Amino acid sequence: MPLVDPVTMSSSTPSKAASDAGKSSKDGHQQLHPVHPLSSPAASAVRHLQPVLLSGLFYARFGALVSDPVRTLQASLPLVAAVQVVYAFVSLPAAGSQTAKPARKPRPGEKKKVESTGPNPFIAIFLSVLLAALVTPIIHVVLVLFGAPFLTHVAHTLLCSAHVALLALFPLFYVHGVDAAAWLAIASAQAPLDEAYGGLVGGLLGAWLGAVPIPLDWDREWQKWPVTILCGLYAGYVLGKTIGGTLAFGNRMASANRSKNGGGGMPAQRPGATGKYNNFRGKTGVQNEAVTRHIVKN
Repeated sequence: MPLVDPVTMSSSTPSKAASDAGKSSKDGHQQLHPVHPLSSPAASAVRHLQPVLLSGLFYARFGALVSDPVRTLQASLPLVAAVQVVYAFVSLPAAGSQTAKPARKPRPGEKKKVESTGPNPFIAIFLSVLLAALVTPIIHVVLVLFGAPFLTHVAHTLLCSAHVALLALFPLFYVHGVDAAAWLAIASAQAPLDEAYGGLVGGLLGAWLGAVPIPLDWDREWQKWPVTILCGLYAGYVLGKTIGGTLAFGNRMASANRSKNGGGGMPAQRPGATGKYNNFRGKTGVQNEAVTRHIVKN
C-alpha cells in the first residue's frame, strides 16, 4: 500500500480550495449577462419612440423650466413616469424572467394546469416605482454632498432627484430587481452595457457635466439650479441608452479579470527566479562562514 505524505496532502488541499474559490468568483462575475429587450414589434416600436418622447417633452417644457423650475418639474414628473412605465412594461423583461423555468408539457390524457412560468410584470412595475420613490431622498443627499444648495432650493433638488430616479434607476429596478450580485456589478462598473445600464451611465455622466456652467459668470437665466443638471441628465440618458443598446451592447467598462502585472501590484517573477535567488543566498552564506572561521583562526 503506497504511503501518503501528510504534508503534501495538507499543502495541496488549501491551494485547490483557493483555486476553486477563485474560479467560482470569476464565474460569478461572468454570470451577469446584458439584458436583451423584448423582440416583439410593439416592443421595438416603444423602444425607438421612448427617447423621442422624452427629448420632445423636455424641449417643449424648457422655457417653463427656466422660468419656474418647481412647477414645471412637478407637472412633468407624472408624464415622465408614464413614459418610463410603458417602456419598461412593453420593451424590457421583468426581473427573473430570463431564468424562469419553461412550462411543463402535459402528458397524454392529463388536464392542462395553469402554471406561473415567470414574474408578474405588474408587480415588477409597482415594486420598481416604489424603489424609485424610496431612493429619491438618497439621491437628494448625494446631490447636496456634491454641492447642491442645502438650506435653500430644497424642492428643486428633491424634484431633480425624482427625475434622476425615474430616468436612470427605474429601468434597472425593473430588469434586475433587488439582486445583490447584479447591483454589486453595477456599482463596481463591471456589469455589461445594455439599454438600462447605458442609460444610468449616460444620465449620471451628463448630470455631472451639466453642473459645469452653473458657476460661470455668464449671467444667463438658464444657469440657475437645477436647469443645466436636468439638461445633462436627459441628454446623457438618451445618448447612453442608445449607445448601450447598440454599439456598446455587452461591453464592460471595467474588466473583472485583471492582468497579473496590473493593479499596481508587484511584477510577476520569472520561472526559476526564486530558486536562483535561494541558491545565491546559500552560496553567499557558505562563503561568509568560511571567512569568519579564517578570521577566528588567525
